Amino acid sequence: MTKIAFIFPGQGSQVVGMGQEFIENAAESKAFYERANQSLGFELSKLMLEGPAEELTLTYHAQPALLTTGVMVAEKLLAAGIKPNCAAGHSLGEYGALVIAGVLSFEDAVSVVHKRGLYMNEAVPAGQGAMAAILGMELEALHEVTEKVSAAGDPVQVANVNCPGQIVISGTKEGVEKASLAAKEAGAKRAIPLVVSGPFHSELMRPSSEKLGATLADISLSVPQIPIIGNVMAKELEDVPAIQHELVEQVYSAVQWEASVREMIARGVDVFIECGPGKVLSGLVKKIDRSVATYCVYDEASLEAVLEAAKEWTINA
Repeated sequence: MTKIAFIFPGQGSQVVGMGQEFIENAAESKAFYERANQSLGFELSKLMLEGPAEELTLTYHAQPALLTTGVMVAEKLLAAGIKPNCAAGHSLGEYGALVIAGVLSFEDAVSVVHKRGLYMNEAVPAGQGAMAAILGMELEALHEVTEKVSAAGDPVQVANVNCPGQIVISGTKEGVEKASLAAKEAGAKRAIPLVVSGPFHSELMRPSSEKLGATLADISLSVPQIPIIGNVMAKELEDVPAIQHELVEQVYSAVQWEASVREMIARGVDVFIECGPGKVLSGLVKKIDRSVATYCVYDEASLEAVLEAAKEWTINA
């Protein structure tokens, strides 16, 4: 029997024009963008569809933008009869998974992730922090590099363990630059700066987590209707206290994406569908386990490809 996971991308996947084809073709898709605008009190959809890219990349815009497109895509899949057995999201993407699992409303999620972005920007204003993907280096060796650079006065740490051979570091601009250089000197193949506006998943974000905790305390959360695999421990988030703890801790903790994907595969998942712009997560899943099927849905053609493939899944079920 086919088991499906919906996965939701994080910051870096945002792109001007995200979801445009869907909202031009379907009123129910357009409604998500309008609901987001209403929740936030400004025209987020205009930024998403027209840019400029620099404005869209700012964390307090990128976060609600990615959530909106991701949930809109997931709802299209659900309406077509494709239902997930579990879900997960990378960093900010976790909120999309929680909406689909019935943990919080779309409107509350849009509002929370916008505030999450504001709190993060207050903790470290845009341009003062950085992130970089380090390719071709073992985790322990990279830990040694980041600890050495941090001890010398420029904070930097491991932020995402994405897949074999790809680990993201996060910290001050200087810390990330020095650690990237040191990693290459220590044998890393490449160090690629990421298009993000802050040092996410680092200790520099801890002040924002406290404010986020207070915001989450005011929001109605429910028990998930499907298993959600959390970023921090790569385990199922079974109840509301576990979800609240995860969302606060996740802000300054490393995203254990590789372990999360392996956990879903261990539960029998053999089809991963990425909901939202880009193909980042699908690429990571393939690097973790080539035997599973991956799809990304970001326009009509990619949706059609999933619906076509799903005809076979029904036969297998």
